[in-house]
Amino acid sequence: MIPRNELMQQLKESLHRSRVVSLVGPRQCGKTTIAREFVAPDSNNYFDLEDPTSLVRLDEPMTALGTLQGLVVIDEIQRRPDLFPVLRVLVDRRPLPARFLILGSASQRLLRQASESLTGRIEIVSMSGFSLAELGTSTKQRHWMRGGFPPSYLAETEQDSQAWRRNFIQTFLERDLPQWGIIAPSVTLLRFWTMLAHCHGQIWNAAEPARSLGVSQPTVRRYLDIMTGVFMIRQLQPWHVNLKKRQIKAPKIYFRDTGLLHQLLGIRTDLELFSHPKCGFSWEGYVIEETIKAVKPNETYFWGTHNGAEIDLVMVKDGRMLGVECKRVDAPRLTPSMRIAREDLKLERIAVVYPGTRRYALTDNIHAVPLDAVADGMDGLFAEL
Repeated sequence: MIPRNELMQQLKESLHRSRVVSLVGPRQCGKTTIAREFVAPDSNNYFDLEDPTSLVRLDEPMTALGTLQGLVVIDEIQRRPDLFPVLRVLVDRRPLPARFLILGSASQRLLRQASESLTGRIEIVSMSGFSLAELGTSTKQRHWMRGGFPPSYLAETEQDSQAWRRNFIQTFLERDLPQWGIIAPSVTLLRFWTMLAHCHGQIWNAAEPARSLGVSQPTVRRYLDIMTGVFMIRQLQPWHVNLKKRQIKAPKIYFRDTGLLHQLLGIRTDLELFSHPKCGFSWEGYVIEETIKAVKPNETYFWGTHNGAEIDLVMVKDGRMLGVECKRVDAPRLTPSMRIAREDLKLERIAVVYPGTRRYALTDNIHAVPLDAVADGMDGLFAEL
């Protein structure tokens, strides 16, 4: 088992200060494994809502949950939204006999339901698959190729990893989305998801996918929001500043897991990845996702103008404005775009992340930084030379 010490520590702190903690993330990212570190699955305090036995036990939820003490885990809680009002009553008791760790995979619906019933009582902790920081930088090629989902990354062979990802995509479309109330033909969603793979790292434009699928642009935007809400896609929104320049106002689209991206693009080996026309975009998305995991910024954006000036990632962290540019080249150089972004956005620093091993200055406060430094978060990306 890969240790996830930082996440475990974050959960312990959250459970100490909050009456309800919601651990949210995509299916198969390891939420259940983490929860079972706190409560054994055969305990009376553990409820898995995909287990018929647990569902029967919760026929009378106030009775079933009201007598429990200590930490109570409820897995896949989005299957029983009627439990949220019950939890509100239970966590308002004084003294408080039990705290609750609830796990969910559909973020937008789950957070909306939780906020309506548990305002001021709940803390949200997000997780994903394995990060580069958890795995170690020596694994970066395998991690980039296979993605961070534990069954995909830990598979014995590339063929086993591909088989898991193929089955995950099929099950996700045919079973999971309908269970969460998302009504759309699985074939249509698969075609749309594949189109998104070819849009990875690019500015979103709903018109072309809508024409290809024979649906309206609002329908396509709803599909995109669905994929975003279940942690498959990241919509990186544009940063707007009051400039006399025409700035890009549509989001950029990124797969949050490069293993799924490669599966939908038909990439099976490292050689196929390196020679694929989407290789640079795949690497850019990988760097952005790992940077966000490691830095945990308060806000994330990209910035671009119609004249071509852009920066891949703009982060706000504790009041600091920082930039990240992704360059899959042997030795990145300073570009006019970097200078313009630093001056127009008043960025404190820009880290130009590349696959090499040496850190060096391009100019004041713009440094070339090896990919390995991303695993160290702020200290690695924006350290002094």
